[in-house]
Amino acid sequence: MLPELRVLYFEDLEVGLSETLTKVIASSDVVGFAEITGDRNPIHLSEHFAARTPFGTRIAHGLYTAGLISAVLGTRLPGPGAVYISQTLNFRAPVRIGDTVDVTVTVAELVPERRRARLTCTCSVAGEVVLDGEALVKVPKKEEADPLAVRMGGSPTA
Repeated sequence: MLPELRVLYFEDLEVGLSETLTKVIASSDVVGFAEITGDRNPIHLSEHFAARTPFGTRIAHGLYTAGLISAVLGTRLPGPGAVYISQTLNFRAPVRIGDTVDVTVTVAELVPERRRARLTCTCSVAGEVVLDGEALVKVPKKEEADPLAVRMGGSPTA
């Protein structure tokens, strides 16, 4: 299921504003990510191989989990029109097939003169942080709004 689009403009943001996406990691997600990226490391694809690793079972690609952060940034906070500037990632623990990942993005700082938002990003499984970092994004102002993005995402409070 894809998250509903919500358009937020720089003027709508405030420090502490947060959004969470929850995703159950399916085997098909991991296989699809391997097909798209070409990363066919058997720790992600072979239960037999993975059973002999310290994890004991298949794990999702770290960048697949990180990609879920992109889903929040591009669809909900700030949403369509936001442009990634940078992202830091700290991989803390593996994500296994069947895990439910909660991805939370929170506005940590606003830089009005450059229309930048610094966002803390945390992915957790059963309360344990598996990935964290920060993203820097450029956020459009309302006066620069793309009418198509507004129609796709509805009003900023939708």
